[in-house]
Amino acid sequence: MNTVEIIQRQITENPILLYMKGSPKLPSCGFSAQAVQALTACGERFAYIDILQNPEIRAELPKYANWPTFPQLWIDGELYGGCDIILEMFQKGELQKIITETIQKRKMLSH
Repeated sequence: MNTVEIIQRQITENPILLYMKGSPKLPSCGFSAQAVQALTACGERFAYIDILQNPEIRAELPKYANWPTFPQLWIDGELYGGCDIILEMFQKGELQKIITETIQKRKMLSH
């Protein structure tokens, strides 16, 4: 499987996926830390990929997503954006709503 196929699979298999620097417990940059805080506050589990541990994904994902920076939040296969967008959506209550709807939709599809 090439790197683009791996990225596509990760995005498809994980309803909420954050590509970040570091891990939720030990983020390696302030932007990733802020994104994790907003996602954690939404109360649902989310997957993450540490791009520092995956240099091939770090190199390919900006081209694939047409988004140059990290973190990148993907929900239900769609790129929502980086730290500023995540925080803005959270402050408006949009992030919580989208995440809840995505989790409910996935639960319904799995039954």
